[in-house]
Amino acid sequence: MTSGLWELVLKGIWVTVQLLVLSALLAAAVSFVVGIARVHRLWIVRFLAGFYTEVFRGTSALIMIFWVFFVLPLAFGWQLVPLWAGTLALGLTYGAYGSEIVRGALNSVDPAQVEGGIALSFTPWQRLRLILLPQAVPEMIPPFSNLLIELLKGTALVSVMGMGDLAFSGNLVRLALQESAEIYTYILLIYFVIAFLLTRLMRGLEKRLKAGIGEVPEKGVSQAELHRPETTGVGGGAA
Repeated sequence: MTSGLWELVLKGIWVTVQLLVLSALLAAAVSFVVGIARVHRLWIVRFLAGFYTEVFRGTSALIMIFWVFFVLPLAFGWQLVPLWAGTLALGLTYGAYGSEIVRGALNSVDPAQVEGGIALSFTPWQRLRLILLPQAVPEMIPPFSNLLIELLKGTALVSVMGMGDLAFSGNLVRLALQESAEIYTYILLIYFVIAFLLTRLMRGLEKRLKAGIGEVPEKGVSQAELHRPETTGVGGGAA
């Protein structure tokens, strides 16, 4: 490829990264707000949060992009630029999936921990901040990592708006060179590299968070070793 075509691909990568970061931040905010609302003590709050989740999980991300970009201007009289339209559609859609991750992680915390907070006269906000979230957040990281990879792949959908992301730029290069196999192979590899870097980043974050609550095994001791009977003391008499 010529330098001009490579520059087009690099611009596409930058647009994809921008969209990924912005939509991931929106999805994370939505995930925690709606996920926490799903376990709220008031039924109306749980109902509204559940309704939002079901609506956005039950609709296509591609159709949501179409709706935000083409229908929203007709209803409100203003047009979002493609970057913000894509951010809004993807952030709200993937935030609905993320809210289920948050809800499940919060519900997985031992109820005795919450009861202990009540015995200490903690307010609901204190119980959430000091007891529930510190234990639940590390458990959210692996499923959030998978969701982030899905979001990365979902960014390719914005090419339908003519947005110059990686998928759109790659298609332009393909048309210019009339070479499908080579160009799409490059695009696949670029997506893989970005996804691999995201995975490593999330694994590092998971280790740091688990270290904060003492769940990281000692250096040089594997998880398998920790769960062997002679290590845990279970069945130690069966020599």
